[in-house]
Amino acid sequence: MIGGYQLGAKEKSLIDRCTASVYRKYLQSNYKGQPPTLQDFRAELLKQSEPEAQDIALAIELFTSGSLNTFAKPTNVNVHNRLICYDILDLGKQLLPIGMLVVLDSILNRITQNRVKGKNTFIIIDEIYLLFQHEYSANFLFTLWKRVRKYGAFCTGITQNVDDLLQSHTARTMLANSEFIVMLNQASTDRMELAELLHISDLQLSYITNVDAGNGLIKVGSSLVPFTDKFPRHTKLYSLMTTKPGE
Repeated sequence: MIGGYQLGAKEKSLIDRCTASVYRKYLQSNYKGQPPTLQDFRAELLKQSEPEAQDIALAIELFTSGSLNTFAKPTNVNVHNRLICYDILDLGKQLLPIGMLVVLDSILNRITQNRVKGKNTFIIIDEIYLLFQHEYSANFLFTLWKRVRKYGAFCTGITQNVDDLLQSHTARTMLANSEFIVMLNQASTDRMELAELLHISDLQLSYITNVDAGNGLIKVGSSLVPFTDKFPRHTKLYSLMTTKPGE
């Protein structure tokens, strides 16, 4: 939020002090009522006498009371719904990194709550390559990807831009350690990258080279299995699932 500036010991202590202060009443009431917001946090910063606190408050003003204050107020979305869709398309370049962190943190909180209730959580991330374009969201997602299995959650990433995804070392590590991968028809550059990363032979690559829709290759553990899925088109399920505009 403060433009990539590295926080010093003084700034970290001030942030810790103000965070504890704004959450104190909420914690004492056993998480009843409205949780504090970024606006409450900035107001608490302004009460501090240290000049560093004023600097932090000024730096985050854009995201608390300025034009990018989308995440500074209580949400108007029912986050207790069984199905929640987070759309980050219109966040804009400046707000996108923060927005993705907020979304990922919200998902992690829901996973933790569901774990206590003995419920499984299914996370599906479309255009996952976008999350690897920013250091903070990439690192958070990497941690999430490793941790959620133990919490009874299942994380699925979807992308058409495999080449863009594999530009990130973090994404490569995640993909290499994934137990289940479905590969459909791939461009030549993507095929070479995947072959090197997942140890796919030339014969196996033929199953994702110039093939029709519904054909591909599945990696399950250390095994690679070709598949053909000819889903019947004249069915109610197909009409509900298809994403082709003409259909």
